[in-house]
Amino acid sequence: MLDQKFIRENPTSVEESLSLRGKVFNIAQIQELTLQKKEIDIEISSLQSESKKLSKLIGQEISKSKNNDSLKVDNLKKKGNEYRTKISEFEEKKRILDKNIHNEICNLPNLPSKDAPIGKDESHNVQVKTWGEPLVTENLKSHWEIGESLNLFESVKSTKISKSRFITLIGNGARLERALINFMLDIHTKNGYLELMPPALVNSESLTGSGQLPKFSNESFKCSNDDLWLSPTAEVPLTAFHRNDIIDSKQLPLKYVAYSPCFRREAGSYGRDTKGLIRLHQFNKVELYWFCDPSKSIEAHKKITSDAESILKKLNLPYRLVDICTGDLGFSSSRTFDLEVWLPSSKCYREISSCSNCLDFQARRSSIRAKIDKKNTYLHTLNGSGLAIGRTMAAILENGQQTDGSVKIPDALVPYFGSNFLKTA
Repeated sequence: MLDQKFIRENPTSVEESLSLRGKVFNIAQIQELTLQKKEIDIEISSLQSESKKLSKLIGQEISKSKNNDSLKVDNLKKKGNEYRTKISEFEEKKRILDKNIHNEICNLPNLPSKDAPIGKDESHNVQVKTWGEPLVTENLKSHWEIGESLNLFESVKSTKISKSRFITLIGNGARLERALINFMLDIHTKNGYLELMPPALVNSESLTGSGQLPKFSNESFKCSNDDLWLSPTAEVPLTAFHRNDIIDSKQLPLKYVAYSPCFRREAGSYGRDTKGLIRLHQFNKVELYWFCDPSKSIEAHKKITSDAESILKKLNLPYRLVDICTGDLGFSSSRTFDLEVWLPSSKCYREISSCSNCLDFQARRSSIRAKIDKKNTYLHTLNGSGLAIGRTMAAILENGQQTDGSVKIPDALVPYFGSNFLKTA
């Protein structure tokens, strides 16, 4: 959430910055509401001041007359009641304004970083670097073809259990998924992250705090009888873990890692990636999350990205790092680095992690602060997949495929998987 005072005092700057996202944001209505609120605050303060003076005067009159029923005292009390009535009326107007302002600002995305590349869509994203040697051999199989031949997962039968875009992992497929989860969690906890296993069901306040609501309600699955939703990403419960907290600044940065199942409708993506593990309604992910001092979030962004990269390097999976342009940024992000893994069958890189610096956007929505320099300050939050499990499996299957139909397991994963190769039974 953006700071309403900043919006009120810098309307042109805010509009210009938000326009870099490729959409026009007219904040005149918000500015008008915040100005009205400021005027009401001044009026309430003035009335409260007059009311205090009157209360003092009533006390003096009572002391002088020693008669609580004197006409003058009665008139003063009547005037005092009028002040209280007016204050109550203005406070009700303020409550309504606060709600309207909150609702309006909740629909505004984060301001893009001045360091983010300017562009209207993903075609303007900037490749920063590549790592590893992409496999470019002809006639390579796709990961879903490999999965079917090795009996690793089943999508057709899964439609009987649920519907399309759900998958059932079988035998070595389930074993490989479990190995990847444990491998990633072990690496990240050794790097100083505290492991959490949060609920998979989250309430509306949690989704609002991280930025999924109100704008993206159509992307999540909601329970019909409760104020609960299936979590689209562990970023949601990890943000909410410290909602309304004032964190001891000596504990910063707080670094969490969490495995979680994720659930997304993938609205608007029908017809894309209908086969395999790339775009499912349910998938597993290991999430990295930081709460840090605002003065240190730029360096923290580099570190969380590096921590996600380390998994790809240990698995020897070729990838590239991409600086996301202003028009392609996520709603809550100010700056994002994407990690894209090489998929040989499609001869392209595909996103496997988005590492974002959200500045104080989520902390402001969730009221997460720390006392820094004797002042309660909204923290900066950062998040990144470390990594998406299904897409990591897809990359291993495609990059590790052998001419005999087997798949070589990355050396770092062998202790977790228990074998060097995936083979037909």
